[in-house]
Amino acid sequence: VQLQASGGGLVQAGASLRLSCVASARTFSDSAVGWFRQAPGKEREFVAAIRWSSNSPYYGDSAKGRFTISIDNAKNTVYLQMNNLKPGDTAVYYCAEGPAERLSIPESYANWGQGTQVTVSS
Repeated sequence: VQLQASGGGLVQAGASLRLSCVASARTFSDSAVGWFRQAPGKEREFVAAIRWSSNSPYYGDSAKGRFTISIDNAKNTVYLQMNNLKPGDTAVYYCAEGPAERLSIPESYANWGQGTQVTVSS
């Protein structure tokens, strides 16, 4: 499974971005796709996840109320819509795919994309 993340960029605080993660395949029909982010000097942080089969989103605290994760099954693509961005959202955003018994744990995912940089200026 190969993942291609895109959609990052440099924006001002309050702006929106939509990240995309295109998967070449699915590990299992009920595998999950998760978004994580990592800022310089910090640990990788869980943002949001969703399973291919259930379409039920799961969010980390930093994403609740501002970010929305969604699936386009026909395109094998998972989106992360990010609204009202803040400087604290600045990080490299990674998408990951795998069985993910524990959605918020990076080690639960077998496959990772290359990351896309999001920079939010104040």
